This record gives sequence, C-alpha cells and structure tokens, in this order.
Amino acid sequence: MRGKQAPKRKIEGDVKYGDQNIAKLINYIMNDGKKAVAQSVIYDAFEILKKETKQDPRHIFNKAIKKVAPLVEIRGRRVGGANFQVPCQVRGSRRFILACRWIIDAAKTKKGTTMANKLAQEILDASNGEGTSIKKREDVHRMAEANKAFAHFAR
Repeated sequence: MRGKQAPKRKIEGDVKYGDQNIAKLINYIMNDGKKAVAQSVIYDAFEILKKETKQDPRHIFNKAIKKVAPLVEIRGRRVGGANFQVPCQVRGSRRFILACRWIIDAAKTKKGTTMANKLAQEILDASNGEGTSIKKREDVHRMAEANKAFAHFAR
C-alpha cells in the first residue's frame, strides 16, 4: 500500500433525530445521490415502527443493529497455492456496516409493499431476533465455526 491511508471522514447526524447511525443508514440506502428520497424512506419506516410498537424507533433500530451485527466473518487467504476460508473478528465500524447492509438487502428482497414498510418490518423482525438478516448472521457465524481449524492462518 503506497502513501498514507485516507483519513476517516466525520459524518454529521441526520436532520430529524441528529443521530449519526441513522445518517449512515440514509447514506447506505441512497441511490444516485437522491438523499431526500432515502430520508423519506427511513423516516416513514421509523413512523411505522413508532405506530406499531409505541416505542422510540431509534431504540428499536439500535436493538436490531446489535442483534444483526456479526462477531466473526470469513476472509479468503491464499497460503501456498491453496485458498483457505479464515475466520476473523469483525471491527466495530464494519459490524455496523454489515448489519445495515444485511437489513437493507433483506428489505429489498421482500415483495409487494413500499420500501418503508419492508424496511420497518425487517428492523422490527431483527430487533425480535428473527427475519432474513438474522438468518444471514447465523449463516456467517456457522461458516466461521466450520472453518475454525484454519484460524491459525489469521494475521
């Protein structure tokens, strides 16, 4: 790797709640620079969560992120001409990114209703410990457990 690593950018909180994690979620959902569309999807999903659960939607979102975020993941590592799937611990920032990505992907694959409804349902399912994003986390953990024999190849 040449030169210096790019500095980590400081992201400001979102417009409505002032929460940095919600601002990141908005940026992950955003397509083609249409931030207003992404904000409306997130805020509509949070309104749906508020109506259904009678709780603060930020609390439900943070609970869902905690439950979906993986502890270990698999990384491909080439050793002596063979590729090994090596289990590695996941850093905190990557845990958040993966959790958001899995929740968004699970919401996108659902059919039938608006993105706000699908996202609200997936966040609610994840906070209750069920749903597609939780299944994805369990699959990743299962793969890491199966390849635990190659953990000594980790750096």
